[in-house]
Amino acid sequence: MANRHGLIAGATGTGKTVTLQTLAEGFSRAGVPVFLADVKGDLSGLARAAEPGEKILTRIAQLGIADYRPAANPTVFWDIDGQRGHPVRATVAEFGPLLLANLMELNDTQTGVLYAAFKVADDQGLLVLDFKDLRALLGWVGENADALRAAYGNLSAVSVGAIQRRLLVLEEQGVDRFFGEPALDLADLMRTDFSGLGVISVLDATSLMPRPRLYSTFLLWLLAELFERLPEVGDAERPKLVFFFDEAHLLFTTAPKALLEKVEQVVRLIRSKGVGIYFVTQNPEDIPDAVLGQLGNRVQHALRAFTPKDRAAVRAAAQNFRANPGVDVETAITELAVGEALVSVLDAKGSPTPVERTLIRPPQSRLGPLTPEERTEHLARSPLAGRYDKALDRESAAELLAGRARAAQAQVQADARAAASAPAATARAPGRQPDTFLETAAKSALRSIGSQIGRQLVRGVLGSLLGGRR
Repeated sequence: MANRHGLIAGATGTGKTVTLQTLAEGFSRAGVPVFLADVKGDLSGLARAAEPGEKILTRIAQLGIADYRPAANPTVFWDIDGQRGHPVRATVAEFGPLLLANLMELNDTQTGVLYAAFKVADDQGLLVLDFKDLRALLGWVGENADALRAAYGNLSAVSVGAIQRRLLVLEEQGVDRFFGEPALDLADLMRTDFSGLGVISVLDATSLMPRPRLYSTFLLWLLAELFERLPEVGDAERPKLVFFFDEAHLLFTTAPKALLEKVEQVVRLIRSKGVGIYFVTQNPEDIPDAVLGQLGNRVQHALRAFTPKDRAAVRAAAQNFRANPGVDVETAITELAVGEALVSVLDAKGSPTPVERTLIRPPQSRLGPLTPEERTEHLARSPLAGRYDKALDRESAAELLAGRARAAQAQVQADARAAASAPAATARAPGRQPDTFLETAAKSALRSIGSQIGRQLVRGVLGSLLGGRR
């Protein structure tokens, strides 16, 4: 039943992170790969055995755990910026116009133009892999808007310009490093080690918290990719992957309605692909009802009730559990100590079990982060070392458009030389004829490439003055 999704909720400092770590370990020991985002930087300790102190030993004795033993977990580190883990990349084409529009905060008109640009790329056989390709494509589309209008509608120069400006903003934030190749192979998130333990993939998200839209959009893209690419498995004995979505409220507070509908669809259907999603957030009310109703496995840590709004949230959270005559849920939620939770899971028939007040067992791995030296050592020994570290830049839209432009420009120059050497009577008559579509495309691509180089030079100069990335 672990692919029926779940929820870990509770106020800051009540123990959600330790619960997440304990669950991740349990899934790994059951042979289930795990993907999780480390938003505070302290889940890297999963890769090292615990060194239990007095509090941990007291909890172990209190729970009567006779077989507790410190143990490390098979762990792979990932990082969108490529600093604290293997780089994670996707191509612009894989990301798609809907998620890209959300990332760039485009309005409906601009989103429509972006969709049209993607359609142009498909029709023209242009691979759009990175921001360089997307810039070249948008420049070409903008310059040839009149010729493209009949097939793709009005491609407003104002909208194209707005999209290009948003690309520049994202580049200054370092978002462009996420787009390119080699793209992430989903199979690398669903590995087991030589002893059959599920590998835990830890995305270092500490640098993404100042960029919450990138964080939530990236995780949503990853879910969508899993949904699209994995085959149907029905009710398998165990999930292919368990996915923890920490700080889940960031997804639902930034996504427009059209994207939220996609989220609900993915959550509803992805369990048949063998993927379990566990949302981690402060309050269950952060999750839309359409999604919350699909989260059958629930761990509720303490909530605080200082205001009328807080008390209403506590009542709502209490109503999410199957009643247990021995537990006053509404009162218990405000009384739970750190490391204590109200828990209800799905039984073998898929029905929620009555809520129980539960102590969370300590993880067998380290509570707290690895040192920089330990992380470096771990990355050097990773089975994926070297696979993603070096970016690739194969021939794609930018190079193809530049090549077409050079060929067309060479043809224009050859025609001009031929015309100059021909008798005067054969020269083009005064009142020059309009450029052909090919000539227009050549000039457009050359202007696009020139302006692109100019923007890079300006950014390089100003970046050093304003403290931006060069």
